[in-house]
Amino acid sequence: MTAEHPPLARSTLDRAAHRRTDQGWLAEAWSRSRVLVVDVAAGGWALAGGPAERPELVLLGPEDVVDADPSARLFLGIEPDGVPVFAVAAPLPAVPQARSVNLREVGHLLPDRDAGIFTTAVALGNWHARHPYSSVTGRPTAVGDAGWSRADEAGQQLWPRTDPAMIVLLHDGAPGPDGRCLLGNNAAWRPAGGVRRYSCLAGYVEPGESAEDAVLREVAEEVGLVPHGVEYVASQAWPFPGSLMLGFFARAEPERALRLDPAEIAHAGWFTRRQVAAVLAGEPVDAGDGLRVGLPNPSSIALFLVNRWLDFGAPQA
Repeated sequence: MTAEHPPLARSTLDRAAHRRTDQGWLAEAWSRSRVLVVDVAAGGWALAGGPAERPELVLLGPEDVVDADPSARLFLGIEPDGVPVFAVAAPLPAVPQARSVNLREVGHLLPDRDAGIFTTAVALGNWHARHPYSSVTGRPTAVGDAGWSRADEAGQQLWPRTDPAMIVLLHDGAPGPDGRCLLGNNAAWRPAGGVRRYSCLAGYVEPGESAEDAVLREVAEEVGLVPHGVEYVASQAWPFPGSLMLGFFARAEPERALRLDPAEIAHAGWFTRRQVAAVLAGEPVDAGDGLRVGLPNPSSIALFLVNRWLDFGAPQA
């Protein structure tokens, strides 16, 4: 069965936003905190231990984080046991028995607590790395509010930006193993290891546009279909560098001819539940051109939507 929440929409932290401007509390909290070092410059890596199939983040004590400028400490929240958690963007230190992991690769394998900490740290770290100057005045900015704002020397403040994007799994509405969904291969994705990767259709929500209207527009632009029955499912952060993915289902008619935008979609096709389940089970499904079908990254909301669609078509007990 599909997990209740998308992989990167899980957390156990109390964000405790009221503490972000309390400098005295923050200084004391740092002294007893757990700290995640995240290498934002390298693409969002952190340290983990444990078996590969069940990794757990390695959080350090403040005494183990060298040269941690107080202004660079990003306060993420408070754990259920009362311990504050901070993140510091820096190269990863050498820690015995630990290995470097990337959020894309392990987000779905982490426990809820670690998924929330890692996702927030990468999202916040990426925002800081991309906003060293004010977009209003052009002046250099410095970290404020324990990592939750930046300001220039004149006091012009900026707050973390999240870009809304929609992602939709189109399906034919049919139950059972022969029900079909539409998946596309992005024009930027090259085959690897004999596999052509397919995923849901997605795109950014434009200014003045609702997420539901973005679904209609993107589907029409990318594959030339007119979807109906648009249904919101769930959302999750995708901090690469700073999106919020809004997940939907919508219905479309497989009999309609596809009209692909070659700048966006290189290949697209309808796949039955039987075929999708086979790919998930590790069985080869023909993608044409001597390639096999691949499915979305396990940490993405795309695979969450695919699995949820599979569940809806499963026989009832």
